[in-house]
Amino acid sequence: MQQLASYLSGAWQTGRGRARTIHHAITGAALWEVTSEGLDMAQARRFAIERGGKALQAMTFIERSAMLKAVAKHLLEQKDQFYAISAQTGATRADSWVDIEGGIGTLFTYAGLGSRELPDDILWPEDELIPLSKQGGFAARHVLTSKSGVAVHINAFNFPCWGMLEKLAPTWLAGMPAIIKPATATAQLTQAMVKAIVDSGLVPEGALSLICGGAGDLLDHLDSQDVVTFTGSAATGQQLRAHPNLVAKSIPFTMEADSLNCCVLGEDVTPEQPEFALFIREVVREMTAKAGQKCTAIRRIIVPLAQINAVSDALISRLHKVTVGDPAQEGVKMGALVNSEQRQDVQESVNKLIAAGCEVLLGGEADLSAAGAFFPPTLLYCSQPDETPAVHAIEAFGPVATLMPYRDRQHALTLARAGGGSLAGTLVTASGELAREFILGAARAHGRIQILNEASSAESTGHGSPLPQLVHGGPGRAGGGEELGGLRSVKHYMQRTAVQGSPTMLATIGQQWVRGAQVNEDRIHPFRKYFEEIQPGDSLLTPRRTLTEADIVNFACLSGDHFYAHMDKIAAAESIFGERVVHGYFLISAAAGLFVDAGVGPVIANYGMENLRFIEPVKPGGTIQVRLTCKRKTVKRQRSADEKATGVVEWAVEIFNQHQQAVALYSILTLVARQQGDFPAR
Repeated sequence: MQQLASYLSGAWQTGRGRARTIHHAITGAALWEVTSEGLDMAQARRFAIERGGKALQAMTFIERSAMLKAVAKHLLEQKDQFYAISAQTGATRADSWVDIEGGIGTLFTYAGLGSRELPDDILWPEDELIPLSKQGGFAARHVLTSKSGVAVHINAFNFPCWGMLEKLAPTWLAGMPAIIKPATATAQLTQAMVKAIVDSGLVPEGALSLICGGAGDLLDHLDSQDVVTFTGSAATGQQLRAHPNLVAKSIPFTMEADSLNCCVLGEDVTPEQPEFALFIREVVREMTAKAGQKCTAIRRIIVPLAQINAVSDALISRLHKVTVGDPAQEGVKMGALVNSEQRQDVQESVNKLIAAGCEVLLGGEADLSAAGAFFPPTLLYCSQPDETPAVHAIEAFGPVATLMPYRDRQHALTLARAGGGSLAGTLVTASGELAREFILGAARAHGRIQILNEASSAESTGHGSPLPQLVHGGPGRAGGGEELGGLRSVKHYMQRTAVQGSPTMLATIGQQWVRGAQVNEDRIHPFRKYFEEIQPGDSLLTPRRTLTEADIVNFACLSGDHFYAHMDKIAAAESIFGERVVHGYFLISAAAGLFVDAGVGPVIANYGMENLRFIEPVKPGGTIQVRLTCKRKTVKRQRSADEKATGVVEWAVEIFNQHQQAVALYSILTLVARQQGDFPAR
């Protein structure tokens, strides 16, 4: 039998020693032997840091984003081979799509976030300047820098692709190399994807390592610059969290564990309403997708007492129609569990729930002698959920859920929280008032909550679908950590440091101009410069302009803005201003008139304004002057050689009055031509 190789220290290696076997979920046939015994984990870590870490840290966020996008495109081209291997794990085509293309989609999302939101630099200024002194000579800001260690990702068996990619994306964007340790039961699919990434040559050597088998003594070699993440059972996660070396060196540890997720039917919903059918559909989908092997799957079905029979009948009717078998066969809607050991575990958990007092409404027993690891959709009923702690503590990690009644709203909230911390929950209701009450009462026990009604149902991504932009994780039993969540998750792999100093010093460190820092004035107008020629701090001080009553009247006629503070002399005199004032948006227009260079040049377009604040009113006869300063610049990567090479420049705009007081502050974004493109000149 073939042995599944690990990829460590830049080479494919096989361990020697006690091995585990990967079986085909449908046929039970032995596929691979897996062991990592004897492999040098200390050397693997050093190689990842010295080769992969240094290469990633030398890349800017924009370059890392481009790398993620390139990897995603490459994997998408290879997807057919991943689907073929995924079928060995018992997954249907739809299940595999979530794992494979959903995982690749996560790379695309982070690539987009990085290219749009992060600086073209290796340092990330997290916030604006924080003044610390009266005269403005001493200030601070928080900056994020890459850690010098490695991220160790210990993943679960249920999503061998997505589980890896959802962690790789923020890790690489943060500039850290990663060592992936997939669960053995489906490690062959993770290995195939890792091999595709390595063979592509798109990622620096050492940026990605793979352990097929046990992690050995890897955790013993980590230090405070390293990070560990874990996805799997709460029991295993708690053991890892308490690892002596992780504790001794305060090594960050993020855990995403199983949880007793709930779906609650609002007391306002009756069988005649569309929300009732949505509730049934959502529960059945979550019970059967991936054969219930999802950390986000619905385990507890919480229903008003008056609707128990209607819900029970509807669920049984729908579940009866679910065809279980080989996903390669026509009409099969649910595949197998990952292997016979997992089937045994699910059966034991179901037996415990029955022993605790749960009634079997459907399923409940698998044929443990059958070749394929099949388990029937199983619906249990717990009539006394308050007196049956087992239904809030025992998770059967398969197509199993327990129906339970609630008396009133408060009781529903109590049951929703009884899971001791959940990744995801769903409330199905047509009532906004009920939804708000549920969020106030249950959000603290959940990482994510979906409010499902007829309006959202057409486009809902569902109860159990973590999205790259949203936090994935939850309190308590769910692990207490956060994964995903857009750029929040990138920060997890970086060091946040508060840096204090003068504004000019902070501008130099962050490669971004901040208010109060020195500026560079040039005889060449900034709008005459190409992207490469512009530098943060480049500035223009405009001539002055005095604003008149005629300006106010003309702008009012042109814009249709006849607000009393501008046009009604008597009302304005009684207002907080004491007399008429110039329109704020006329100030913006007048400022543009002062700083814009009208001729054809490198500036292509102004496509945004941000953080506009009006600080002091300007009255007729007041004089304004504008300072335009380059704040930051970001390259826009070309998608093809035919696309114009451009970058985005953010300009800080300060409008002052005759007393040199700031009257308005804002930023504008301009698209500026580059002299050099990303493709060789033809």
